Amino acid sequence: MSKTDISGTDRKRMIFDGMSVRRRKYIERIGYDNWDPFEEPKDPIDIRKDKTKRTTQMLVREFLQTREGENSNEYSRGVLELALGIINSEDRCLGMYEFAVWYRDLLKKEGFSEE
Repeated sequence: MSKTDISGTDRKRMIFDGMSVRRRKYIERIGYDNWDPFEEPKDPIDIRKDKTKRTTQMLVREFLQTREGENSNEYSRGVLELALGIINSEDRCLGMYEFAVWYRDLLKKEGFSEE
């Protein structure tokens, strides 16, 4: 029997039956009917883009070019970590970003910032 002779439902069952017990439990948890073994894979993290259509690497490179002088590896790593977290909507990174914006505004309001 060739692939074209097997219906999608039968192929789905064959794939499910060929999985490990652990993987089957995951599928059962999300619901067999909700599971689509034929869906396209998600974008790899390195080609995900933000609202401005920039990748994480593009954002980091652009940002670091706007900073005067050389930046340490730790500084660059922090920028990359935050950029990845923001693009992936991680609560931890969104919290850090919102705090930084709030703090910058507080410094301006209090007269400590030259911006």
